[in-house]
Amino acid sequence: MSSLEIEPLEKAIIQLETGIERAQQNQDDELVRDGVIQRFEYTMDLSWKLLQRYLKTDLQVEESAIRSKKDLFREAARLKIISDAERWIAHYEARNATSHDYDQEKAKAVYAQVLLFLPDVKKLLEALRSAD
Repeated sequence: MSSLEIEPLEKAIIQLETGIERAQQNQDDELVRDGVIQRFEYTMDLSWKLLQRYLKTDLQVEESAIRSKKDLFREAARLKIISDAERWIAHYEARNATSHDYDQEKAKAVYAQVLLFLPDVKKLLEALRSAD
């Protein structure tokens, strides 16, 4: 039985979905879009941390196999927990892009990545639920 607490990720995904729905209704509202990006940031953080904990604790993957986020996503894909490591790496890079500096074009690009992230994070949640 898995020792993972997935409820915070479930709640974060719901909040992200709600934000995306509102942003799609108000496509010119930069404040709403920026809120979606912030929800994406914490959902992404919860995702990789939960994935890392699952690999280390439940699957006993050696820490040396997952030294970087790229390693983490590639190992998770190898174990068929996620389907595409490169997409997850792109999600992670988009998450980090907003924390260094901010401009409208970067925000639009990150928002576009958020729309790709949502189905992937839902699949991750299902994989973690089935591991329980």
